Amino acid sequence: MPYLSIDLQYFAQEKTEKATPKKKQETRKKGQVPKSNDVNTAIILLVVFLFLWLIGAMVGPNLLNLFRHTFQEYLLMDLSPNTVAMVFNEVALEAAMIVLPIMLVAMLGGVFSSFIQVGALFAPEAIKMKLSKINPIQGFKRIFSVRSLVELLKSLLKISLVGVVVFTIIWLNLEDVLMLSQQSIASGFLQIAQLTVMMGIAVALLLLFLSIPDYLYQRYDHEKQNRMSKQDIKDEHKKTEGDPLVKSKRKQKQMEMAMQRMMEEVPKADVVITNPTHFAVALKYDENQMDAPVIVAKGVDYVALKIRGIADRHEVTMVENKPLARALYAQADIGDQVPEDLFKAVAEVLAYVYRLKNKQG
Repeated sequence: MPYLSIDLQYFAQEKTEKATPKKKQETRKKGQVPKSNDVNTAIILLVVFLFLWLIGAMVGPNLLNLFRHTFQEYLLMDLSPNTVAMVFNEVALEAAMIVLPIMLVAMLGGVFSSFIQVGALFAPEAIKMKLSKINPIQGFKRIFSVRSLVELLKSLLKISLVGVVVFTIIWLNLEDVLMLSQQSIASGFLQIAQLTVMMGIAVALLLLFLSIPDYLYQRYDHEKQNRMSKQDIKDEHKKTEGDPLVKSKRKQKQMEMAMQRMMEEVPKADVVITNPTHFAVALKYDENQMDAPVIVAKGVDYVALKIRGIADRHEVTMVENKPLARALYAQADIGDQVPEDLFKAVAEVLAYVYRLKNKQG
């Protein structure tokens, strides 16, 4: 028996169950989401080089003008604090005009790649300072872990494949590369720029293809890391059920849904018996399907007012009968048949309603 107890405790603590929605929500708030950095890198590279390909016609002349101005004007100036400051400011401004759009596109690419992986997420807790993150012992374990070895092998594979792609593109354009010395500066610059953009787009597409299995692995690993034991699920359930705020919200939601369903049944009623101001009870009777009339809605004060309002809008007959309305409200719940001691009074009301409908028809 002691061995059996130990085995049961072991299996109860073994993390074999998928994470509950509550656990997933908590880990998401902490910023712990399945995300592949390879996807970010590939998409950022792709959008940046596509952007360079689209605006190359504008960036090229600006760079050439910057170089021309540097060699024709700045190098002929006298060296002084004023000229150095002026040159620095002008060059910094020109460089910013060229680099800032590229950086903006890279930022948008990073935001987009993160969004398609994890959706809209703001997790301040993920950037909080934690001493455990700078623990040298834990850091040493991470460096020499199996995960680090896998990441090293992945990096070596990517570097090898990227090298093959770059070599292939240069080899296919080797004749143009060898002729660069025979071309003008502008033509040579254009040739190098086109070749660079071509290599960048090809490498980005390769990395994007390689990032797909990495993303799938990250999702699998994240799910594995967040698995729960049967005991964890039981503890979470007890904690959730014991939370007064959660219970009150659940009860309120159930009441709202029940109220909505009840109000949807009022237009289907045959008659609404009223107090007339404090009570309202809606009855429905189908002689082919029911043995006795059924209460489909009831309420006091504000709820009774809503029932009467809906009945009035849908032209449901309302009959004022104070004793009957009070008795029906007190003796039966929604969905119940009319109590036997009230059959006669209800039958008289229904007979009156049918006669009234026949006259109107």
